[in-house]
Amino acid sequence: MRQYKFIANGLCMVLSIASTAALADLPLTVEDLFTDKGKYKLDVSLSYANSDRHGISTGEPVTVQTGVASFITIPTALGESHGNSDYIVSTLGLRYGLSVEAEIYARGSYLHSSQRHSGVFGTSSSSADRFSDAWVGLNYQFKKEDDIPALLGFSEIALAERNRVSSSSFKSGLMGLSAYQSIDPVVISFTTAYQFNRSRKDGSAAYKPGNFFLASPSIAFAVNEKVTLNTGLQWKNQQASQLDGATQGFRHTSTYRG
Repeated sequence: MRQYKFIANGLCMVLSIASTAALADLPLTVEDLFTDKGKYKLDVSLSYANSDRHGISTGEPVTVQTGVASFITIPTALGESHGNSDYIVSTLGLRYGLSVEAEIYARGSYLHSSQRHSGVFGTSSSSADRFSDAWVGLNYQFKKEDDIPALLGFSEIALAERNRVSSSSFKSGLMGLSAYQSIDPVVISFTTAYQFNRSRKDGSAAYKPGNFFLASPSIAFAVNEKVTLNTGLQWKNQQASQLDGATQGFRHTSTYRG
């Protein structure tokens, strides 16, 4: 029996203006967490991922992380013997403060991809630029911080998602909670989130990305008023995707240290 190997490596770099809509990196004061009532804030991020495949891929998608609880799923093709790909995702978001406890936000992402492939018929390369997805969501503070940690919630829904062949709307959603406690000069936080995906048409096929759950504890230390050190862990459990009812790949878990 021939054996095939699938290797995928991902690296995510996020450069942001203000704080991210997903409440990923909690600031040292709650005043910095939400947009002031009646005010707007702009979020900009740039994320990168790399994928390397040997043998024949099962079509398992590549996931690019754009925030602690924000991901872009990029479906991949079958039949590659050896391929290497780069993905760069640029994201632009806008947040608006509804009140002291709540804000709404919207974001859209654009994908640049570059692929190199070699096989029995030689080598080839290609690149593409396209719209990736657009989401709208809500951040809400359920409880302020006192002797018990503050509790924050967030939820969002996909207005549009680009699949391999066609686009879909209102097929994915995400809900999550973040808790944090300040012990000056340290902030301890814990974020959990669950993304659920419904089946959608991708050309003539029925495609369903795998649902996932993540948990991310972190700690921030304020060295001074200008420098803050952050570290943490992220554990993610993602179900396998399905294409026309057939499972693509398998359920997998991953751990990332930030």
